[in-house]
Amino acid sequence: MERLQKILAQAGIASRRKCEELILAGKVEVNGETVSVLGTKADPEQDIITVEGKPIRNETKIYVMLNKPKGVITSAKDPAGRKIVTDYVKGIKERIYPVGRLDYDTEGLLLLTNDGEFANMLTHPKHHVPKTYLATVEGIPHGSDLDKLRAGIQLEDGMTSPAEVEYKDIDVDKNEAVITITIHEGRNRQVRRMFDAISHKVIRLKRVSFGDLQLQNLKRGLYRHLTKNEVEALKNMAKSGKKSKK
Repeated sequence: MERLQKILAQAGIASRRKCEELILAGKVEVNGETVSVLGTKADPEQDIITVEGKPIRNETKIYVMLNKPKGVITSAKDPAGRKIVTDYVKGIKERIYPVGRLDYDTEGLLLLTNDGEFANMLTHPKHHVPKTYLATVEGIPHGSDLDKLRAGIQLEDGMTSPAEVEYKDIDVDKNEAVITITIHEGRNRQVRRMFDAISHKVIRLKRVSFGDLQLQNLKRGLYRHLTKNEVEALKNMAKSGKKSKK
């Protein structure tokens, strides 16, 4: 017997948090009875479990890395009919969904999966999985400003964890700088807000790594499947709470 939200996540319905929301909303049934209490246990081998009337089934686990273009919504569906990230993985028959978010104006490395436990491990704050971005900002930040980001900076939703921040490139003529920044959290528009806090607006933002995974030469709008070793490395990193050794 296992907790119902764990069974749903393992079946690829959604992340564990989203599965909890489905249960609380009364959209899950076990043997014909609606279950709306978290912590309810079931046997996936014996019980008939449905979500919104559809029986769950254990799918092959899929792990994908997409180079998300700018101007695309990180969602599996959009009522407004805008471009979404799953439009770029049409060749995959399984239902997959994003691991965390990249905002509309941010491009780069995005993971998609149908493994809810995997998604939960990588997005839960306690696991501290590092994510690295290239941020092109207006103006050239002084070293003392970058030190504020390295120490952690106060935002409206609290103090950030210390970030790793380095100059990547400086263009004096354009009065712009490209900064490499690594964070271990996943707050909404966090990198943009961090640079706003030191008065340097982000012009372009691209995520180039997630844990040990590197975007490298994957072209914009294309995806590839992760290798077994890559999946295991991400899981081990999340469990240990620190970057793995290559």
